[in-house]
Amino acid sequence: MGQPYTMGNWVAKPGREEEFVAAWLELAEWTKREIGAPSATLLRDIGDPTRFVSFGPWDSLEAIDAWRALPGFRERVERIRGFLESFEPNTLELVATVG
Repeated sequence: MGQPYTMGNWVAKPGREEEFVAAWLELAEWTKREIGAPSATLLRDIGDPTRFVSFGPWDSLEAIDAWRALPGFRERVERIRGFLESFEPNTLELVATVG
């Protein structure tokens, strides 16, 4: 199996985009403090400022499961959901890269 990644497709409620970004950053910083995740990236759709994509690499599927099981994870995700119209989480594996 290739390196695992988590990815999320997020649609913020109109007018709540900056609150979403702040809550996402808090989750990402908390994750780095708690388990030392190497990086996390959040992108915004230029054509629709309510749409975001996040992704980040992980060492293993077990590390992802451990992160999702940490005390405080669900609470942070639920806080973020308050700013959203929809959210689609994904767990992916790296199969190809260029560069």
